[in-house]
Amino acid sequence: MPHIDYYFATISPFSYLAGTRLEEIAARHGATVTYKPLDIVALFARTGGQTPAERHPNRQAYRLQELQRATKKTGLPLVLQPAHFPTNPAPAAYAVIAAQSAEGGDMGALVHGILRACWAEERDVADDAVIRDCLDSAGFDPALADRGLLQGAETYAANLDEAVARGVFGAPFYITDGDQRFWGHDRLDDLDAHLAGRL
Repeated sequence: MPHIDYYFATISPFSYLAGTRLEEIAARHGATVTYKPLDIVALFARTGGQTPAERHPNRQAYRLQELQRATKKTGLPLVLQPAHFPTNPAPAAYAVIAAQSAEGGDMGALVHGILRACWAEERDVADDAVIRDCLDSAGFDPALADRGLLQGAETYAANLDEAVARGVFGAPFYITDGDQRFWGHDRLDDLDAHLAGRL
């Protein structure tokens, strides 16, 4: 059975624009997915990248155009400058980690719900009430927001170390069990083709 490790940030607009396509691809190929939220700012610092605010104005302008094009292509609504971005991505990441250990709900729906809350609904994904609502909407116990915080923090840090060691430098980033790496929501077709044996 194929497996995909999915590295993402709970405040990444491009992770949001992936929608639930990863889950659709995984289901089509009988693949399992491990969700690995990480600190995107720390990832940039450790792999030679910069946060959007630190980038040259040319890069900032291009990013905005890319986001506008992507929202049209995907059909996903997106607020270019949401009210709560940037915000602390860790609390939502801890909830994802706790939910994955608890099982029972829909992980894809949870991750997309958190990202949608930030980028389409202008809600603060560092807020406990928002996190609880996302957990509940995805079929998880909202109380997971309060459980396993130490383990969540440890796993969150470990995800970053592992990502750097495995060649990750941005989000979303997908790695198959054969160490094929795919960066960006716009590489999901390539991931699909790889799992189908065409790439």
